[in-house]
Amino acid sequence: MPSAPLDQSSPEAKLLRAAYAAFNSRDIVTAASLMTPDVTWPRAFKGGFVRGPEEVGEYWKEQWSEIDPKVEPLAFYPEDSGRILVEVHQVVRDLAGTVLADDRVGHRFTLEDGLIQGMEVCALPSARAVN
Repeated sequence: MPSAPLDQSSPEAKLLRAAYAAFNSRDIVTAASLMTPDVTWPRAFKGGFVRGPEEVGEYWKEQWSEIDPKVEPLAFYPEDSGRILVEVHQVVRDLAGTVLADDRVGHRFTLEDGLIQGMEVCALPSARAVN
């Protein structure tokens, strides 16, 4: 079970909220400005990882040409390793608007010097996954 949620006004929560807002508005430039030059990002729908903000942006453009995802952060949990587990509500639609997925998932972030250094998709602890 994760520890108590981070304060929503913490620098980490503000950074991650800004990243989600940029993703949801398809603002790659702003999102890239929140990442380290060596950021590692999962290709969640394709497998593997991309590295660096430019590769992340290219992956997102490819993703958005095939599906329409929207991801809203619900809570931020600090982990022992210094990483942040974000509980998100994810709705994925096809380009015609049909819902393909609507669930809560976990995103684990590694931060460095106030920027995103890495992200991975992970399962939420079972107690958190309850609606």
